Amino acid sequence: MSNKQEALDYHSQGRPGKIEVIPSKPTSSQRDLSLAYSPGVAVPCLCIEQNPEDVYKYTAKGNLVAVISNGTAVLGLGNIGPEASKPVMEGKGLLFKIFADIDVFDIEINVTDVEDIVRTIKAISPTFGGINLEDIKAPECFEIERRLKEELSIPVMHDDQHGTAIISAAALINSCSIAGKKLDEVKLIVSGAGASATSCTKLYLKLGVKLENIVMFDSHGAITTERKDLDENKKFFATSRKITSLEQGLIGADIFLGLSKGNILTGTMIKGMAPNPIILALANPDPEITYEEATSARPDAIVATGRSDYPNQVNNVLGFPYIFRGALDVRATCINEEMKLAAVYALAELAREPVPELVNLAYNQKNIVFGKDYIIPKPLDPRLITTVAPAVARAAMESNVARHKIMDWDKYQAELRERLGLDDKLIHVITVKARQNPKRVVFAEADNYKILKAAQIVRDEGIAKPILLGNIDKIRALIRENKLDLGDTPIIDPRVESEQRASFGELFFEKRKRRGFNMYEARKIMQERNYYGAMMVETGEADALISGLTRKYPDTIRPALQIIGTQEGVKRVAGMYIMLTKRGPFFFADTTITVNPTKDDLVEITALTAKAVQQFNFVPRVALLSYSNFGSVDDDSSRKVREAVAILQDRYPGMIVDGEMQANFALNSNILKDNFPFSELSNGIANTLIFPNLDAGNIAYKLLQEIGAAEAIGPILLGMNKPVHILQLGSSVREIVNMVTISVVDAQGRKA
Repeated sequence: MSNKQEALDYHSQGRPGKIEVIPSKPTSSQRDLSLAYSPGVAVPCLCIEQNPEDVYKYTAKGNLVAVISNGTAVLGLGNIGPEASKPVMEGKGLLFKIFADIDVFDIEINVTDVEDIVRTIKAISPTFGGINLEDIKAPECFEIERRLKEELSIPVMHDDQHGTAIISAAALINSCSIAGKKLDEVKLIVSGAGASATSCTKLYLKLGVKLENIVMFDSHGAITTERKDLDENKKFFATSRKITSLEQGLIGADIFLGLSKGNILTGTMIKGMAPNPIILALANPDPEITYEEATSARPDAIVATGRSDYPNQVNNVLGFPYIFRGALDVRATCINEEMKLAAVYALAELAREPVPELVNLAYNQKNIVFGKDYIIPKPLDPRLITTVAPAVARAAMESNVARHKIMDWDKYQAELRERLGLDDKLIHVITVKARQNPKRVVFAEADNYKILKAAQIVRDEGIAKPILLGNIDKIRALIRENKLDLGDTPIIDPRVESEQRASFGELFFEKRKRRGFNMYEARKIMQERNYYGAMMVETGEADALISGLTRKYPDTIRPALQIIGTQEGVKRVAGMYIMLTKRGPFFFADTTITVNPTKDDLVEITALTAKAVQQFNFVPRVALLSYSNFGSVDDDSSRKVREAVAILQDRYPGMIVDGEMQANFALNSNILKDNFPFSELSNGIANTLIFPNLDAGNIAYKLLQEIGAAEAIGPILLGMNKPVHILQLGSSVREIVNMVTISVVDAQGRKA
């Protein structure tokens, strides 16, 4: 299946589109509905009539942004019209929600006249706390934004203009600092004269760049005072210098800013630039010059692009979610220059701060440090919301456009962190890490569409290098029937691959000759794919094994235990699930292996789980669960949990662990502190839950998955000597991809 078909499937399968509206209040009873609508709704309506500002108190306006487009300048696609632009606008809404917890209605309008657009947006503006204009062509977009900012009293921003300007300005500040250049002295060449290029250049002027040191190019060449075809925006940048070509303009230039089209710049052209040149090649999807060509021609250059596969990605998602977040939180009447500059300096300063381990982990680097390959923060940096949003909010207050004052900034930052948690970041982080060093993952059930689809996804996204086991003709037929594209991915049929099977059989015989296997049986059992796949991992021909989609759990784990075995010192493996919730990720164990663990089993399960949690860069806060609280019931079940906690606290003095306790106490620090203030967990909730038996663990994660709207990743097998991960029966393609990603990160850690 092509990438085009995957994109269509992503948008069409299940609920069409990417967004939905979810009630934020209870609606399950008649009383709820009478409060939500008639007659109860009349009360807040009358309050708002008396005091219009109460609309922020009683409705969602204060956290609601309109993403509005007429589809006349969709990035990379041009004038495709309002309906065709809707997937992009939904996607923009998705980013607002993911990165800043801002709700969005995307609105596509079938108007192109400036007056009509302004009138339309003004008419619907009472619904919203802010307006994000998107993909409206120049020069109309300039006048539309200017008019709306003048005539509305809510934040309005055309992100195509200002988003790139703000992010690239932060990159420019830091690049000049690294290169030893002064902003009021640099010579700037700009390729492109559209909305984004114009806005970027005007913002650079506010940073100190001199107008006389700028030469701008459009599709007709240098913008000079001799040209008669210039609109007012271009006339502002017209130079009297006699520049006839981009190559000529680049001679002696300190900075190149590209917001035009790909591959118009060559290594030869940039060789004439000043020492330590700064190259911001931001055309999408292909930059004006590739990162490789730029750094090869000028090793002293600082290079930024719009691409995520190179250092220094100038990505608007570093700005707009947090700018609107700060503006909404102080009910700003606009987004002014002071607020935009505050975002610029906040981003620039954040890049100079020590990088959290979470970010190092995400990008598979030991220590990301400020320098020519790190001039702006990474998009997955969790500090962005608590850095940029407060800076914008503070600037709004200081420039007197805020209608609400933030008095306790520490409390505000805590609220921002609470809005998102890290749950929505975790899968992004491990995916980025997996891509840094993809591993060979053998799929034991490759004669299944879901497995093949997942294999294609991880192959296409650079997460893993799949190896497929099964009947070759059947697998190829499934690939053809479903129009999959797996390229030259290896396909192995253990029943046919006799030479390797014989070799594996001999190795297996050596391992199990005193455990009931003769040579004939050892060779024969290698025809089974789980045995063959486990032996590939054991011998280093693969880095990880994925199986279990169509087989019972014991049938899948048994070969791995017989061939690969457990880590040194580990007597019992355990199964862990990661539950992604709005409150953050929770780690559940044991949910799949040990039916009725002893106190010693619980100790080992807890130790294995805590170690795994640390590998995901979380500090484990462990609660051993029971139906008893700290001795309130004294029976065999609660007693073994209590005794296990005592052993853990003695054996692992640095571990944050307590119990036995009921689940609600583990997850509510207030009631725990009120009732049991002595508990090690009373200053915060547990994130790692150890269950007293398999019944409890298995039931808990499945209930949370189905009723609690949590996403489950797992089961993650703990304690194995090499990476083996077993799927749930009937796992979805997404769940398989997540497990493969986990297995790759697991393998990376073991190779380190």
